[in-house]
Amino acid sequence: MIHYSVLPMDVVFEGMSSYAPEFVDIEQDGMSMQVEPIGRFQAKIVRLYSCNPQDYLNAKYAPGTIISYNTGL
Repeated sequence: MIHYSVLPMDVVFEGMSSYAPEFVDIEQDGMSMQVEPIGRFQAKIVRLYSCNPQDYLNAKYAPGTIISYNTGL
């Protein structure tokens, strides 16, 4: 990938080395998925674990979608 910018490289890539997201595997509505918690009761879908192609066409479970879930705490 080539990135053209008028900004210096250290500004563009600032904080990139310290970014370490926490991923959690959950099951919701019978679908297994990997999420990134963004709060106690919300998470952003990162990926689905499914063999059914129809699951990937459901906009409700698209990567990047914010969902509500229970952390179990």
